[in-house]
Amino acid sequence: MSFLSLVEDFLQYMRLNKGRSERLTVVYRLALTRLDRFMCDAGRDPLRANHEDLILFTGKHLFDLGLKDPISRRTHISAVRGFFIWAEGQRLIERNPATAVPQPKVGRKIPRVMTLADIEKLMWQPDFSTLAGVRDAAMMAFLAGCGLRSSGLVALNESNLVRDAVDGRPRLFLRVVEKGERERKIPIPEQAALLVQLYLEHPDLPGVDRLLPNGDKVLFTTLRRSDIPLHEYRGEARRFCRSRVQQVIQRHGIRAGVDPKLLHPHAMRHAFGTELAEDDVPTITAQKLMGHADPKSTEVYQQLALRKLTRVADRSNPLAKIKTPVSMLLAQLKGRTS
Repeated sequence: MSFLSLVEDFLQYMRLNKGRSERLTVVYRLALTRLDRFMCDAGRDPLRANHEDLILFTGKHLFDLGLKDPISRRTHISAVRGFFIWAEGQRLIERNPATAVPQPKVGRKIPRVMTLADIEKLMWQPDFSTLAGVRDAAMMAFLAGCGLRSSGLVALNESNLVRDAVDGRPRLFLRVVEKGERERKIPIPEQAALLVQLYLEHPDLPGVDRLLPNGDKVLFTTLRRSDIPLHEYRGEARRFCRSRVQQVIQRHGIRAGVDPKLLHPHAMRHAFGTELAEDDVPTITAQKLMGHADPKSTEVYQQLALRKLTRVADRSNPLAKIKTPVSMLLAQLKGRTS
C-alpha cells in the first residue's frame, strides 16, 4: 500500500475516531503530501523516515517552502506526529520517529476586537425592509451575541434552534457544532432571538427553497449565486460559505466607517469573549460559552478587558493612594466634569 493511501486511512481514523473536522483533515493531508514528496525526492520511503529526516522536513524544508511563521509550521508538525503515532499503533513501524520532533514556540497573540460602538454601528446598517437586511442583522447578532465562529454560523439549520424554559420563561437556545466537532448549547440573546424570528417570518422567505434531503432547512440562506444554475440553486446550495459571511460584514462595516481590519467574523467573536471578561465571568463558564477546548484560549480575553483593567489600575496604582503636586488640580477637573 502506498504512503498516500495510508495517509487517507489515517485521516479517516482522525475523522471517525477522534472527531476531527473536515477542515483539519484537509490541512493534515497537505502536510503529509509534502512529507511524501520530500522523502520521495530523496529516494526514500516516507514510512521509513527517521528522526533526522523529520527534523529537516519540519524545520528547514518547510521554511524554504515559505512557511516562515511558526504558527503555520505547527499544524504540519502535529500532522506528522499524529500520523506516526497512528502508524506505530497499527504496527506499520516498529518505533515512532516523530516522538521528539519539537513544536516551534509561539507566543499567544492578543486578538483585534470590535468595540461595542463598532458593533452598534454595524447593527444599524442593514435595510430592515428587505429579507436580505433582516437576515444580515440576524447573522451579525448571532456572531456578536453568541460568540459563534463563522464555521458554526454557516452550518446552522432550523433544527439548531431549540426552545427551552429558564426561570419559568421561554427562551431560545442554539445547538451548535464547531471546531473539533464539539457541540454546545448557547442561550440566544433576546435581541438576536427577535431578529431571527423576524427573518423566519419574513413574507419573502417561503419563496426561497432551503429544504434539505432530511426535511430540515438551511437557516441563513444566500439569495443570489451567479455561479450556480437556477434549477440547482436550492437546499444545500443556498448555504453561506465563510467568505460570503465576511463579505456581508465588510459591506455593512465599510458603510458604517468601522476599521476595515476589524471587518471579519472572528473580531465579533472576540468582542463576545472580551465582554465576558469585562463582566468577570468565571473562566470555566466563559470556556463553555466560547467552545474552547483549552482554558488558556479563554484567558487571553482577560488581557482585552480594558474597562475592567482601567478601573483596577485607577483604583490600585500607587499614585491613587498618595498626594502629588497635581492631586488638587485633578480633583478640581473631575469636579467640573461630574
